[in-house]
Amino acid sequence: MQIYFQGEKLEALVFILPAGLISLVVGAWLMTDSPTSFARGVAIPFLLMGLLMTTVGAVVGYRSPAQVQALEQSLKTNPHAAVTEELTRMSKVNKAWPVYLAIWGLLGVAGLALRFLTSADLLQGIGIALVLFAGVGLLVDGFAERRTHPYTSALHALG
Repeated sequence: MQIYFQGEKLEALVFILPAGLISLVVGAWLMTDSPTSFARGVAIPFLLMGLLMTTVGAVVGYRSPAQVQALEQSLKTNPHAAVTEELTRMSKVNKAWPVYLAIWGLLGVAGLALRFLTSADLLQGIGIALVLFAGVGLLVDGFAERRTHPYTSALHALG
């Protein structure tokens, strides 16, 4: 449990949150400093994904300690119920991975299509940024998914 939640917290606060903040800075800089359509095209996904990553990174990073504390308390009070409830939660988390991977894959394909099948600078800029963020999403979720499997197995062993 500690390893799973520590990994979640670190990934959120050391990678996702800072990457989101950097994306916001880059997006704002491109919007204000570079008047080209291509730069605006790159800036739009940077701003949107920056907002998303900053929010997700902060929420996940700062909620993890409270989740651990609540789970530890629940395990002391009623271990069987706590494990059952956590298994239910983790089942939902694990069922979501194929959806997340499909979203990142579609985002990457859409980005490649915009980059190579359009001639508008704005759309090509959007496409390149979408490919970048699809890769970031696959990387982050790749680590997150791999953290869930040993944790879920340990919960099953307890149950």
